[in-house]
Amino acid sequence: MTKTFKQFKLLPEILRALEKKGYETPTPIQAQSIPILMEGHDLIGIAQTGTGKTASFLLPIIHLLARYKKKVKPARVRALILTPTRELASQIEENLKLYGKGLALSSAVVFGGVSSKPQIKNMQKGVQVLIATPGRLLDLMHEGHVIYDQLEFFVLDEADRMLDMGFINDIKKIIKVLPDRKQTVLFSATMSKEIEKIADGILHEPKKVEVTPQATTVEKIEQSLVYVEKKKKPLLLKEIVHERKIKSALVFSRTKHGCDRIVKNLEKFKITAASIHGNKSQTARETALREFKNGKVQILVATDIAARGIDIPEVEYVFNYDIPNDPANYVHRIGRTARAGKSGMAIAFCDKEEENHLKAVEKTIKSKIPLDKRLTDFARTLKLPEAEKGNQSQGDSRARGPKARDPRSRKKRFKKKKT
Repeated sequence: MTKTFKQFKLLPEILRALEKKGYETPTPIQAQSIPILMEGHDLIGIAQTGTGKTASFLLPIIHLLARYKKKVKPARVRALILTPTRELASQIEENLKLYGKGLALSSAVVFGGVSSKPQIKNMQKGVQVLIATPGRLLDLMHEGHVIYDQLEFFVLDEADRMLDMGFINDIKKIIKVLPDRKQTVLFSATMSKEIEKIADGILHEPKKVEVTPQATTVEKIEQSLVYVEKKKKPLLLKEIVHERKIKSALVFSRTKHGCDRIVKNLEKFKITAASIHGNKSQTARETALREFKNGKVQILVATDIAARGIDIPEVEYVFNYDIPNDPANYVHRIGRTARAGKSGMAIAFCDKEEENHLKAVEKTIKSKIPLDKRLTDFARTLKLPEAEKGNQSQGDSRARGPKARDPRSRKKRFKKKKT
């Protein structure tokens, strides 16, 4: 029988908020996780991005905090949610306010890149829920602005991403001062030995939920691969956006400077675009995200720092403008489309120098990304402006001849010589 949120016996205020958003049926990760957390167990959740895991831990925490009300002392928190990026922290608070509307749960968000004074002020009275990134949280802890003697819930979200971003030592320092008696939740898209070690140190007899195999891709995402010379990528992106009348797309670049170049090229083609990356101020990043969400910007260009920090159901397309160095990031990037049960498209651009990265991605997802021969042939015919030709090579070997070939299907041409 299909489960509904009503079966979890959540508070009426929470159910009304879910109904208002049109959420009736929980996702698989929610259906399995929420009852476990409502019963007070610790939990390890293995779930890729786009599966609805934020609500998996937020809904039970909101319910339990509101049902068993306690006054928090200055600088204290009842629930701590640790997350890797500013965007994700802000997004979790948005969801907290949405699901907890009418329950008067105080909350605060702390992250770096902005003044700490407003964050310190928010913590003076204490809050029910604190959502934080590790670096700024440690700063506030050392200054005595965050104290954990009232802590009841601890969530370590996107644990694998935390490790990728070099937060392991910060996380260990934070965990060390948390009280032993608390309900702990750890969510991760993958489960490495390092994460298992962390889990063993903070979880007590945890239940485990895994809704999809590790490093797999969402079934509703239609993936495709296009071989294209590096210098032709801007032209190809422009043609696809115009031809398909794309209104909302995410474009992922490997570097910060690459993001800015892509935006500059798109704007030359009269396509509205904005970028978010580590060199942008928090205000600029929030403005770019807001304008993307409300449709003022067609294309949002981002580095992998944003791959797990954007939850916008209306994203139609994800472009891997550069194949990621870390193959696991491919899964997180394309997971930005096909949200909330919708379908989506993910197109990867690959030039000659990226073939090894492509092989690593396909090994990780355990399948080949389908080649779009039509677009690959079309990319070969694109003409560069005279000023950009420079020392452009005579063409990629994979795109020569009447039809583009998939280099993954090439057989070895030379046999080992006999000695």
